[in-house]
Amino acid sequence: MRSSRTAVSAVVVVCCALVGASACSGSGSGGGSSSASGTYTFWDPYPQFDASDAWAKLVASCGTKAGVTLKRTALDTTDLNNKALLAGQQDNLPDVMMVDNPFVSTLVQAGILNKTTDLGLDTSALQKNIVGAGTIDDAAYGIPIGANTLALYYNKKILSDAGVDPASVKDWASLTAALQKVKAAGKKGISFGAIGTEEGTFQFLPWFWGAGGDLNKLNSDKGVAAVTLWKDWVSQGLAPSDVLSNTQTTSWQEFATGQYAFGENGTWQLANAAKTGFDYGIISIPGQNGGLAPVPTGGEFVTVPVQKDTSRYAVDKKIVDCLTSNTNFLSTDTTLSYIAPVAAVQDQQVQANAALKPWVTALAAARGRTSGGLGTKYPVISEQLWTAVQGALTGGKSPQSAMDTAQKAVENHRS
Repeated sequence: MRSSRTAVSAVVVVCCALVGASACSGSGSGGGSSSASGTYTFWDPYPQFDASDAWAKLVASCGTKAGVTLKRTALDTTDLNNKALLAGQQDNLPDVMMVDNPFVSTLVQAGILNKTTDLGLDTSALQKNIVGAGTIDDAAYGIPIGANTLALYYNKKILSDAGVDPASVKDWASLTAALQKVKAAGKKGISFGAIGTEEGTFQFLPWFWGAGGDLNKLNSDKGVAAVTLWKDWVSQGLAPSDVLSNTQTTSWQEFATGQYAFGENGTWQLANAAKTGFDYGIISIPGQNGGLAPVPTGGEFVTVPVQKDTSRYAVDKKIVDCLTSNTNFLSTDTTLSYIAPVAAVQDQQVQANAALKPWVTALAAARGRTSGGLGTKYPVISEQLWTAVQGALTGGKSPQSAMDTAQKAVENHRS
């Protein structure tokens, strides 16, 4: 399998338009496959881990076990994505690369990634909805290293003082009633992030999907209902107006003040939750009419890019098998605050840390953002979705008008 230079070039142009020309500058230096015998290259989006960290040591050890030296390059997610597209254009891709799951479909469209079946990699034991985030036309293009997602943290004392039993929160009506009781008791309701970026969409999707919304039809009654829920919360003072600028980090900081009853956030905040100084709990995000709302999966996939020298794939497979063994899933996902994509390892995680049980439950109902055939259509849809939410929350447009505009923009882009 060889990459199509035309396809790669087209995707690079789109990527540069989305993230800015400065992010796409450069000649792709810093990590293509080395011609030196015994040296293989590996890219990941974890610049926070240097050579002394457990993750870097694991990467190096997997190279050693495969009989090679594995040269690691750590880039932030956006930089890695851009460099991957450029490296594909220049036939200078790394041997193994970790990719944020929504970007897998873009790289597949560009002809950059190999199918797992072509490499002899086995995905049969992986949780289907987690591996689904990297599956296009029924073919998997990588192994998920783990996954994270969203749920509702809650402040036990605030709910108790307001006379709210967290077990009573089973749908939107009961959640809104709980927020009203909390406000009446003099505390703040719920914090979330509605910033105009992918983070905003990520936070909104559980409510959109929880209403039965379809990303192919943003302006359906169900999609509009989700926007209306958020707008009503802000209008009634049940959520702060600064959700418009809240990232998931700043939203967490609000919850961590101890003034909010609920905070929508992810597994990655568990360590911080233990430092808040107050008792907290976690419940799954409810659907509009009950049940668990589908939540989006976050996390990266270990992928093998296309190489001119196909003889390298045998070692690439050994490296991937090492990184994604059950033993290494357990250590890696503990480090990254991820839930493992394998049930047996999830059980081990919960045995070691009971606080992870709600997250395993939440992931059982999770969806990949590009699943359902959306693939490379997702970034356009997502941008229009966060734009619509912003427009409705500012009061510039009604929820229906905002979603009508979003749907029209998506359709115009496709035409």
